[in-house]
Amino acid sequence: MSAPFRTHWSLDPEVRFLNHGSFGACPTAVLQQQSELRARLEAEPVRFLHREVEPLLDEARAALAAFVDADPDDVSFVTNATSGVNTVLRSLRFAPGDELLTTNHEYNASRNALEFVASQWGAKVVVAKLPWPISSPDAVVDAVLAQVTPRTRLLLVDHVSSQTAVVMPVARLITALRERGVETLVDGAHGPGMLPLSLRSLGAGYYTGNCHKWMCAPKGAAFLHVRRDLQPGLKPLAVSHGHNSGRTDRSRFRLDFDWTGTHDPSAALCVPHAIRFVGGLLPGGWPEVMRANREKALAARKLLCARLQVEPDCPEEMVGSMATVRLPDGFPERPEPPLYVDPLHLRLFDEHRIEVPIVPWPKPPGRHVRVSAQLYNTHTEYQALGEALEALLR
Repeated sequence: MSAPFRTHWSLDPEVRFLNHGSFGACPTAVLQQQSELRARLEAEPVRFLHREVEPLLDEARAALAAFVDADPDDVSFVTNATSGVNTVLRSLRFAPGDELLTTNHEYNASRNALEFVASQWGAKVVVAKLPWPISSPDAVVDAVLAQVTPRTRLLLVDHVSSQTAVVMPVARLITALRERGVETLVDGAHGPGMLPLSLRSLGAGYYTGNCHKWMCAPKGAAFLHVRRDLQPGLKPLAVSHGHNSGRTDRSRFRLDFDWTGTHDPSAALCVPHAIRFVGGLLPGGWPEVMRANREKALAARKLLCARLQVEPDCPEEMVGSMATVRLPDGFPERPEPPLYVDPLHLRLFDEHRIEVPIVPWPKPPGRHVRVSAQLYNTHTEYQALGEALEALLR
């Protein structure tokens, strides 16, 4: 199971790890830097957290902003994209009858946050049902815009759907919604490091993304980008000392979000090292990393579709570094509520040492296998998955 890049990760050598998309995987060199930062913190916590951490966060934020093409003052670190989504939704104000728009592909945690906030204000969640299979980005745009009404106040949309791995046409949606007076909150959990990203040109009101997934930073590193004109209406989930700070050298947005209470900032501080390290693994830097991972995901999808004799569910232009493949009838027992893990997922791991998610999509009885492609993955691993799936077919 050797791969030229696998030595840079501490993944179990006995497992074919095809699920980078769920929680990412951090290179050992980046984890080493995090250990050093934690040792520095614990050696003198007051000096580190009271006098040193602010300029260190500024440095990390500048590197992250350059990576996603944004102004550093419009970016704040959060612990994960779910926190970013909640931060925005819990800050906004709605009226009874307002409509909060999303799609049926939206990540469950973010959809839950949307439903909760809507219930607090008497607002209504409107779900645009996207066709499946999806024939083109146009089909997504048409389905979403068909649900926009004069009461629509916000669109919440995945940049890359977790369930289906589809890259959504977010730039087109943001433009079309703004023309109608509606802002967009992009749940970009999978965007940074998977897709070329320019937040300056994207123009979303709000964009939150993980650094621990495709950027390969430690867990606990994520960001929230808020367009400058919308920042006055936003507060972090934990309001802290910044709320009444008299400092004038930083914006209120900076003061509010940079200190929300005592925590370990080492994951965020490692983001620049993760950017440098992973980008340095290929001669072409991050553009080549993204391109190589996408080509690997497309090749894996083609292989699995051929093995299982099924057709792809979306065009290649809507695939990033993950891909889903529909499972035909004939597999072993299906999951029964309230089981969280599909028995097929467990059998692939227990019997074949393959870590890969089985996604209940569309809603049961539909099932898909979702493969991820990171530098450490090899074509032979996807071949092994195809062989295992064939063996488990009845």
